[in-house]
Amino acid sequence: MSLIPKINPVKQVFFNPPLTDEGFLPSAHRVWALWFFKNDRSRAWQDNLHLVTKFDTVEDFWALIWGPEQGPGRGPGPDFPLNKGRQPMWEDSRNKRGGRWLVSLAKQQRHSELDRLWLETLLCLIGESFEEHSREVCGAVINIRTKGDKIALWTREAENQADVLHIGQVYKERLGLSTKIVIGYQAHADTATKSNSLAKNKFVV
Repeated sequence: MSLIPKINPVKQVFFNPPLTDEGFLPSAHRVWALWFFKNDRSRAWQDNLHLVTKFDTVEDFWALIWGPEQGPGRGPGPDFPLNKGRQPMWEDSRNKRGGRWLVSLAKQQRHSELDRLWLETLLCLIGESFEEHSREVCGAVINIRTKGDKIALWTREAENQADVLHIGQVYKERLGLSTKIVIGYQAHADTATKSNSLAKNKFVV
């Protein structure tokens, strides 16, 4: 399954993460797992979550990127989480105290911006773009919805303000978002107990 559909290879983003001599991704965050989630309310949540593949080399990453099969930009419905090996669940010990930087897109942006923003998100993750703060990054997920799509970057500790803000500032810059656009950070605990459609932002950049 392709992580990014219909990307023109001529426009490929230059990618030069720190690698081992064998071409592996950095040993601290070597193995990444790609999941597929299609919500079926008649089944348990975990039964809707499927591991697609794991990868630990740049070659395998780009093979997924340029794969021929359907990916997240083709139509509404599924989620595609990418994380450091574990299941992408709020309840996981690495996630339950964390939160997410959330980028929301209007439905008309699916064909103009979604692929580029998701690709840049992936490159930020596996390329450790947040330097020493990269240890706080758990993964990311793309949500494809009829009303509008979302991309979320998950971090480990919502109370680590310095780490969270640095990650958010670098992430916004890497996405090339205008300074007029504000993205918010929400703690998973707040999202889990929200009374309306969106949890209150803990931080913004």
